[in-house]
Parts: sequence; structure tokens; C-alpha cells
Amino acid sequence: MEVRQVLHMNNGEGETSYAKNSNIQRKIISMTNSRLKKAILNIMCNNNNNKNVPESIGVADLGCSSGPNTLMVVSEIIDIIDETSRKSGISFPELRISLNDLPGNDFNDIFRSLPSFFIKLKKKKVQKIAMLLEFLVHFMEGFFHKRACILFTLHLVYIGSLRSVPLGLGTNNVMSSLNKGKLYISHTSPSDVINAYVSQFQNDFSTFLRSRSPEIVPGGRMLLSLMGRSSIDPTIEDGCYYQWELLANALSNLVSKDQVEEEKIDSFNAPYYAPCPEEVKIAVENEGSFMIDRIETFEIEWDASVSSNSSDEKILLSTGQQVAKTIRAVVESMVENHFGNEIMDDLFSVYGDLVDDYIYKKRAVYVNLVVSLKRKEY
Repeated sequence: MEVRQVLHMNNGEGETSYAKNSNIQRKIISMTNSRLKKAILNIMCNNNNNKNVPESIGVADLGCSSGPNTLMVVSEIIDIIDETSRKSGISFPELRISLNDLPGNDFNDIFRSLPSFFIKLKKKKVQKIAMLLEFLVHFMEGFFHKRACILFTLHLVYIGSLRSVPLGLGTNNVMSSLNKGKLYISHTSPSDVINAYVSQFQNDFSTFLRSRSPEIVPGGRMLLSLMGRSSIDPTIEDGCYYQWELLANALSNLVSKDQVEEEKIDSFNAPYYAPCPEEVKIAVENEGSFMIDRIETFEIEWDASVSSNSSDEKILLSTGQQVAKTIRAVVESMVENHFGNEIMDDLFSVYGDLVDDYIYKKRAVYVNLVVSLKRKEY
């Protein structure tokens, strides 16, 4: 099955759902607020000339997901535009907001959340808002790496993820089992595996930029929030790298219990890549449609989402088990598709124990890249 058909956060509102386990993502979104505000100010107050303020502003959130965070970026954008309009004495522009994601996303949850969202807007007395929800739920190869919107209609694009399996490492490919015992790049991975991931990121990211270029008006902005890493070395133990390592170890534990076939681990390669700032710069410069305003790197603790009030369970989970729930909400759909549903509870229970042990010994952090881009004006 094509990976994009099974790649989505856990739907619904259950204990393992993304809706109940997305505090980390919420904190990461909050980290982008200052960059988001600057991008919008640049769009609305270009050269401090109010005559250039667009009457209609197009915004796209690519990879909007579902749950409590979905409309968080949109709400922040509306607040910034409203505040800027009031301070500048200009009319609130019409907003055209597109929320896009892969086919498996829980769009029903988004529809259910819209009435309360509009009530909140009315309470804020925000006027003249035209929201166009363009749910592009079609089975298209490469989705984010293809055209999604009409020519030159967007002023601001926000995206929180880019995912793809390296072409040479597909499940049915002869190279698929090169990365034995691992799910992602590891310090034991052969150079062919590492090069395949690096090459796939450069190809995908360049294609993504080329696809956005015709959609964004000249001078428009794009804000990327990507899980990344701090070093140019892709095998460095930071970011999400070691979470994949621990998940591979958890699966190996189930191999010893005859719950998982070892070959299944060998043939799984995560549709994920954590770039470093240098790799992002190279891709942007080579593609040529955008200028980099700024790249910032933030760190956030793995257990930043852990709260004594985060679960209704009678027995309070350990820190590692709560971190495991956060990861499960994001990766379970693709892991389950490959390994089967029957091992999920055992897998993430073992995984949580491994996380507990790891964070006891080391400081475990995510590395998040916030990249602010401007569409060249030519």
C-alpha cells in the first residue's frame, strides 16, 4: 500500500489519539509565533505603505492534521491580522484559508470543531472573515510535493512536516533490507542507506519548493516548522533520531518473544528525515524561487508534554510511558500497517520502558527548525 494512504496521526479522541497526545506539537507551534507575526507584518505593511495592503489574503496550512492544534495556527494568524489592522487603521482583509493534509487525516473532526471556532471569533469581534476550507483529500503521488492551490493565490504558507520514504528503500525494493535491525538512519547504517535518505530529502524538498513557487504571490511568505537536527552528521544522537532507535529496540524485544519477525524490522524504513540547517539552505539556494529570511533552531524536552493531568487513567503512567503515547499518536498508523495491529499495545509498552531508561541517563530533546522564506519578486 502507498505510504501516504496510511500516513496520518491517530484519529478520534481515545487515549492513544493525536487529539489527546499533541501537547508537544502545541508547544512547537507556539515557538513559531514570533516568526509568524513578522511574516504577516511584512505582507500587510510592506514598506509601511498602507496602499499596498492586499484586500484579500490567501493562507494555506499544509499538514494541518486534526485535534485541538488544527486551528491554532489559523487563530493566531487572524489575531495578528486583526491587531495589525486596528493599529494601522486599515480594513480587515478578506481571508481565504486552506487546510490541507493527506487522505487519512480526520477531516470530520475539523468540521466538528468549526462551529465553536466561529463562536470564538465572534466573541473577539473579528469582522469580515471569509473562510474557504479547501480540503484537498485526493490520492495524489507526492501530495505536498505537487501543486495544491491555484496560481499566485497565496500570501502565506505554513507547513509542519515533510515525509517520504527514500525511493531505493521501499518495502518491496531489493535495497529495503540494507538497514538491518533499524527503522531509520543509525550509526550502524551503511552509507547507501544514509545517502538514500539525504538524497530523498533534497529531491523532495526541492520539488516541494518548486510546487509552492507558482502558488505564492511574489513577495509572499512561507513558514516551515520541521523536526531537524543540530549537526550536519545525520547519525548524530539528537532530535527524533534516537526515538526511532528505541522503537527498533522495542521491536527487537518482541522478536525475542516470537511476536515479530526479524525480517519485518529489516524491511521497514521510516518515511521521515530530520534535516540540519545547512541542508535546508542548500536546497533553498539550489531551487532558487525563495530567499531565506531566517532559520532558527529550538530544543524542547521529550517529556515537555508530560502532565499529571494528561491522562484519565487510574494508574498514573511513568514519564516514558507518557512520551510513548505521544509518539504512538504520530507513528502508529504506519507501524501498524507494516507490523500488524495485534502487537501495538505490547510494542509501545516496551517502548515506554526503554524511553524511561533513556531519559534517566541522558537529556533527551527534540530539535525543531523554524525556517522563514520569502518568495522572490521577479
